Amino acid sequence: MSYLIALAFVGIFGALASALYFMMKDGTQGKPKTSHMAKALAFRVGFSVLLFLCVLIAYKLGYIQPKGLPLG
Repeated sequence: MSYLIALAFVGIFGALASALYFMMKDGTQGKPKTSHMAKALAFRVGFSVLLFLCVLIAYKLGYIQPKGLPLG
C-alpha cells in the first residue's frame, strides 16, 4: 500500500512539474497559448482527490491502520 501511495505522489508532482513547464513555455516565441497547463493542473487535482478517496477506502476496508503517537 505504501508503494501505491508513493507512486501516486510521484504522479502528482509530475503533473505539477508539467504544469510549470507549460506555464513557462506556452505563448513564447510567437507560438499561441495552449490549454496544456490547465489540463495538467486538472489532472493533478483529480489525481489528488482519487488518492484521498483510495486512502479512505483502504482505511475502511482495514488495509491500513492508524498508528497514532505513543502516550507518555
